Amino acid sequence: MKSLFIRHRLSIILTLLFALFSLCSLQAQEKDFPRKGEGIDLFLKRHNRLGTTYRKEFIELNKKQLGKDQTLRMGVKYTLPPIHGKKTTLTTQARSNYEPLFGNKLASYKVTSSELKGACFYLVCGHGGPDPGAIGKMGKMQLHEDEYAYDIVLRLARNLMMKGAKVHIIIQDAKDGIRDEQYLKNSKRETCMGKTIPYNQTRRLQQRCEQINALFKKDRYAYKRAIFVHIDSRNKKARTDVFFYHQNKNSESKQLAKTMKSTFANKYKKHQPGRGFSGTVEGRNLYVLRNTTPASVFVELGNIQNSYDQQRIILNDNRQALANWLCDGFITDYKRYKKKTK
Repeated sequence: MKSLFIRHRLSIILTLLFALFSLCSLQAQEKDFPRKGEGIDLFLKRHNRLGTTYRKEFIELNKKQLGKDQTLRMGVKYTLPPIHGKKTTLTTQARSNYEPLFGNKLASYKVTSSELKGACFYLVCGHGGPDPGAIGKMGKMQLHEDEYAYDIVLRLARNLMMKGAKVHIIIQDAKDGIRDEQYLKNSKRETCMGKTIPYNQTRRLQQRCEQINALFKKDRYAYKRAIFVHIDSRNKKARTDVFFYHQNKNSESKQLAKTMKSTFANKYKKHQPGRGFSGTVEGRNLYVLRNTTPASVFVELGNIQNSYDQQRIILNDNRQALANWLCDGFITDYKRYKKKTK
């Protein structure tokens, strides 16, 4: 009888060990298909596997299935690395401080202040996908509006996040992070948060407006603002400063545009005394301003055809300065809003 009891207990233990082994095997073999526009980092982020360790494990597990330059191929089912134990599992706070869209070197960031805590932003770079926007020329090189606007939007997003804000990057590229090159290569990879960008202009604009409005309904923030970043195209001789459009009949939108303008004017006064600033603020009945719910501002960063204005976008320090000044404008506007609503 005692021997039978021991055999029974041993059988139960073996069954439990087998079940545990099977569970671990299932976890280790978890697989999924990538979505359109996803690179390795975004794919892993969707499955709560963030950081360089997971990335290295993923590449090792799937090296035979990856495309050129370690890209994900549509229709291929990739094996996910198992979730790490408690010692290496990322906390919620750590996850919020990692954004793959910024690129490998800058994906991790620290929240350095709470100046924008409680604020929510929707950032949109102009054009993207099948539409490069305006195209300027410097010698034999082409400057594509969407690439430079996207780089500045990423820099702005990182700045805002480091100040404690909630940020939605509406137009995304799974491969291009923040880049320091002067001449940014053009691609058609951009998506509207994973969705293919339509070729038709009206549908393209409608898609990003609907995306913003859907997020706006879900976000529980009192202060929510959208920004559309573009680079204008005019006669080569027309040198322009940064100018701002606001929504008609929206006082908060108009105030934001005016705050942005005064911020840039003060920055130019400090960094280029005597130069002056001729940027303007104007209400416009543009589709994206007319059809987005949050108070929004539409920014034109210069004339992509003008040799002087081109320096404003091709130099990475200047792109960072533009992002810094836009961020400062948002900080000033948010402080004004909080003071007004006390």
